[in-house]
Amino acid sequence: MSAPRDLDYWSFVELAQERLNSRFGEHNRGATEVLLTLNRASDIVTYDLESSVHRPRGRSWSAYRLMFVTWLAGPVEPNVAARLTGMSRAAVSNLAKPLVEAGVLKKTPVSHDGRSVQLSLTEAGEREIAETFREQNDREAAWVDVLSDAEQQILVMLLNKLITNRSQFDVRGRN
Repeated sequence: MSAPRDLDYWSFVELAQERLNSRFGEHNRGATEVLLTLNRASDIVTYDLESSVHRPRGRSWSAYRLMFVTWLAGPVEPNVAARLTGMSRAAVSNLAKPLVEAGVLKKTPVSHDGRSVQLSLTEAGEREIAETFREQNDREAAWVDVLSDAEQQILVMLLNKLITNRSQFDVRGRN
């Protein structure tokens, strides 16, 4: 058996499957492998985009997501931004503060609720998100270039099927 320091991700998945088989017998091996791989792929791509595109610009992946949603769907109230980004309302609130201070996001009171605001991008924010999107989109294209157009469409279809076919159990998480 390999020492933990000698494991890479794929040998860890193999080790995990062997140990799970010995402890639980026949388990849903495919489900474990699919979700381990899906999480790993998501983590790798997110880290790459954050470290190569967003951190050099002084932003985080989460800040980009909030600006992106506000850019395309805005102006939006924080609860809508939270739903569309997949973040909590508190996370959106915490992210909005430094973006407002940086002059790329603004908060405007809404007329129908004296306690709420709408988030929208400033002109500087519009310029920044357009430039950042172009850079990120180039990086996204480089990632998926290993897949044919048909494979890309199949992957999107399969992921959509996975995330939309969850009504059979009580899913905990954000929409």
